[in-house]
Amino acid sequence: MEKLESMLAEDPEDQLLKYMLALELDKASDHERSLGLLSQLMAGEPPYVPAFLMAGQQQATIGQQDAARTSWKAGIEAARNQNDDHAAGEMAQFLQELG
Repeated sequence: MEKLESMLAEDPEDQLLKYMLALELDKASDHERSLGLLSQLMAGEPPYVPAFLMAGQQQATIGQQDAARTSWKAGIEAARNQNDDHAAGEMAQFLQELG
């Protein structure tokens, strides 16, 4: 995690590094920081589509079902805008399973 943080300090706009750090923070149960990074990625231009998927999964896991639904719905729209039917389909499936 330290290496990712160091690399991100050198290139703070690197979406992949932010995403990878968010995943590591999730593994360490630092959900606040992880979701904060994922939120930055979702608000980016263009939005980083995998961040919506992972944010929703993390939110669902920690009991934030409404937030998960919101993340996946926004992610489906972002994915469709970027012609990423696969990601849109995955998030639609998660959304359906969540109910």
